[in-house]
Amino acid sequence: MNLTLPQLQEKLKEWKGCPLHKNANPVLGEGNPHATVMFIGEAPGQKEDELGRPFVGPAGQFLDELLATIGLKRDEVYISNVVKYRPPNNRDPTDEEKEQCMPWLKLEIALIKPKIIVPLGRHALGHFFPNVKITAAHGKPHKLNDTVTIFPIYHPAAALHNGHLRQSLFDDFKALGEFLKEKKSAP
Repeated sequence: MNLTLPQLQEKLKEWKGCPLHKNANPVLGEGNPHATVMFIGEAPGQKEDELGRPFVGPAGQFLDELLATIGLKRDEVYISNVVKYRPPNNRDPTDEEKEQCMPWLKLEIALIKPKIIVPLGRHALGHFFPNVKITAAHGKPHKLNDTVTIFPIYHPAAALHNGHLRQSLFDDFKALGEFLKEKKSAP
């Protein structure tokens, strides 16, 4: 079955496979359907739930600012979340919720076919490398397979709560920008 992103969006609206759907709106990813770079957060927040779009609240505004530092615009990348509904009171998503929503993220990845996946924070990183800590992995490329590189970075929301992480995020995005330039110039 060959789905398009708009069809996937419609199917998600009908899906009842995660109990979070009872009190939240579905939020599928958005952006360039042919993006080389895909950013993955953990779950929608309040603003994302209200608007039905990923990364549109304060963390999303900071993400836009970080993207700009490496010459990228939001419409050039694809942005999504592991969990497709906002957990109550913005709590961390449970392992069960992540597992329930994972087929949606896998479908998005299969449709986008990104070369670089940027997990934002430990929940997103855990899907690709369950035994790797974000504190050890952030800001460095990690080969997933012959075609995909995982480039973990702290979640922008973490820097909004802990000012000490702001510089780490800017440094990690600078490293991501340099990595992207190297990739472009490679044969």
